[in-house]
Amino acid sequence: MKDRLRRYRTGLRAEYIAAWYFRFQGYRILHTRMKTPVGEIDLVARRGRSLVFVEVKARDNVAAALESVKTHQSRRIIRAAEYYMARYRGKTPDIRFDVIAITPGFRIKHIRAAFTA
Repeated sequence: MKDRLRRYRTGLRAEYIAAWYFRFQGYRILHTRMKTPVGEIDLVARRGRSLVFVEVKARDNVAAALESVKTHQSRRIIRAAEYYMARYRGKTPDIRFDVIAITPGFRIKHIRAAFTA
């Protein structure tokens, strides 16, 4: 039980750090931990015409973080993004799916367009 709680807290911390990273990059955070009936998206951010759906992974190294975003998980994120876009108001933005890898020492690796719909 303690291990599960530790992983949960590490994940929350990683999402918080990723949100600040995006803010420093000039993005506006629209949603954190956005839940939909088809899945959860860690961050939804916007900058200019780009709307970015972000998956945050805290792992021991970048390779492990990227490997952890499997095909079924990317499909779940895409479905959740489609659900979000069906309710989106405004001009149709450019959509992108990014992955943020947070490694020990809170080093950040931002992978733009990590997967596509």
